[in-house]
Amino acid sequence: MIVRLAGGQDFDGFLRLASQVEHWFGPMVEEPGFRRAVREHIRGRVALVAVSGERDGSGAEDLLGGLLFGAEAGTYHVHWLVVSEWARGTGAGRALMAEATRRFVTGPGTMEVVTFGADHPGAVASGSRAFYERLGFTAAEPAEPGPEGGTRQVYRRTVG
Repeated sequence: MIVRLAGGQDFDGFLRLASQVEHWFGPMVEEPGFRRAVREHIRGRVALVAVSGERDGSGAEDLLGGLLFGAEAGTYHVHWLVVSEWARGTGAGRALMAEATRRFVTGPGTMEVVTFGADHPGAVASGSRAFYERLGFTAAEPAEPGPEGGTRQVYRRTVG
């Protein structure tokens, strides 16, 4: 597995990843705002992908996962992290988070991510809450509900 900065050639791969989780997060693939955010993160060099090194039938690299990152005044944000259904449990998510921390966290502060609330069906099925807890994040305040109406919660970890 290789984790690298995403490039324009990875845009369609991000959309394929998004299509696998729309049932939990709401519409993304056809959503202009999501498409714009992916492109902006790629152009801003704050998007990462985990790739298998294999190529699909079209010659594109198979994306194991993707991550969009941001920072403002000592607060680092995991804007979006998805691991392909077939790659969950392989370490792709952990590798993406490690590379994001190494590459983008430049000083002390906090890292935040918004994930499913405890009562959301995706909380168990995706394993996201347990994943972030294993990485040292702790549950914090509730966040705004997702576009599909499901609950969300901020998870936070001190860094640097």
